[in-house]
Amino acid sequence: MAAVAGALLGVLAVVRLLDMGFLSVLDRPFDLVLDWVLFDDALVVLRDSVGQAGAVGAVVGAVVLALALPVLAAFSVVRLSTVAAMHRTAATRVVGAVAAAWVALAVVGVEIVPGEPVAARDTAVLAYDHGRQVVSSLRDRQEFAGEAEVDAFRDVPPDQLLAGLRGKNVVLVFVESYGRSAVEDPEFAPQVGALLDEGTRRLATAGYGSRSGWLTSPTSGGGSWLAQSTLLSGLWINNQQRFRTVTSSDRLTLTGAFGRADWDIVGVMPGITRAWPEGRFYGFDRVYDLHTLGYRGLGFSWATMPDQFTMLAYERLENAKPGHPPLMSVIPLVSSHGPWTPLPKWLDWDQVGDGSIYINEARVGDPPEEVWKDPERVRTQYRLSVEYTLNTLVSYVEKFGDDDLVMVFLGDHQPARIVTGPDASRDVPISILARDPAVLDRISSWGWQDGIKPGPQSPVWRMDTFRDRFLTAYAH
Repeated sequence: MAAVAGALLGVLAVVRLLDMGFLSVLDRPFDLVLDWVLFDDALVVLRDSVGQAGAVGAVVGAVVLALALPVLAAFSVVRLSTVAAMHRTAATRVVGAVAAAWVALAVVGVEIVPGEPVAARDTAVLAYDHGRQVVSSLRDRQEFAGEAEVDAFRDVPPDQLLAGLRGKNVVLVFVESYGRSAVEDPEFAPQVGALLDEGTRRLATAGYGSRSGWLTSPTSGGGSWLAQSTLLSGLWINNQQRFRTVTSSDRLTLTGAFGRADWDIVGVMPGITRAWPEGRFYGFDRVYDLHTLGYRGLGFSWATMPDQFTMLAYERLENAKPGHPPLMSVIPLVSSHGPWTPLPKWLDWDQVGDGSIYINEARVGDPPEEVWKDPERVRTQYRLSVEYTLNTLVSYVEKFGDDDLVMVFLGDHQPARIVTGPDASRDVPISILARDPAVLDRISSWGWQDGIKPGPQSPVWRMDTFRDRFLTAYAH
């Protein structure tokens, strides 16, 4: 019993460490059933943040620690029980006294550090919470199947889909890690807010109106694919099991609805570096990834290419083609993905070329392993990356936009806790802009704020509700 109890305490210590890591990055505890698949992605981010040597060292240390804790805890408890058995009377008295003291301290609620009771029961709570989580995760597949059965647009005829956008080129852009904190946190709001206000004025000068609100993402700190599939499918995709289930189904996505209504569906995916079988689920007619976008420069840490090049590549490969059919394009941008260093500089559009100009830029500045030693520098780099991407989008519309462009851009999720702090919401900004006033008139009932900066009073919706609201607004 002592050995088993000790091993369980060691396992709980490992689980607590996993929870600490997941809370710091994804703002939620570790799921013992569903989260093992995320370690591949964690290794990629770790390598980009602290370098290859640091990542290898961290992995080796983590594996050794995960194996050692249960073993050492078991030996420790066995040793303790042996000593207690040798001094049974004294041990019984000490345990009785400690137990009575613990109960008294728990009833009174004594705290030495605010929020940290002396008589803590968090280990028992940890075991209980994760036990419930395991049961809930095992049931989740069945519950999700029931949710997925409900689809108001599954059988809508093609001629009744998206009639309010006929002839428009719709560009849906996900801005990596662009969260509510970027707009409202006092550390970022003066610069990012000023950029959004100036962007609204620049767009108005170019003839574009815009509206903005908030969506609540199913994830935080990472897991962009969960947010993207949530918005496009109209289902709450907050774990990998749900993602695999929905991408293996025939669920009508937002992109699929455009395809059914005779738009060409294009995916511009600079973050895709290998086979992407899930892409079939979205109904793309064409997908451009790292290997087909024509980039000849170097990557900027995790970001495979600057966002300015991605938008220019889309323009060259699709939008600039004379006589092309109406396009519905999905473009997840990556320059604001952690570790946010090094960052590309803004260039005139005619300087970008094939991206080879970025070869030297990708080598300039401190590497991630240096920047991430200082949380203040991390937050500064995050802000600069968001400013770069937002400026890219506004400038793209100014230079390449026409009467038929409708752009929807939004954040996929909030950045990690090192940027937002522990109490941030999961809200992300979303904006729709168009030169045709009729496009924005159709969403006048939404209550969104004018401009590309949502205000504190702008409505907040769950991200999975957007598909149905959008399809309803532009149905006839």
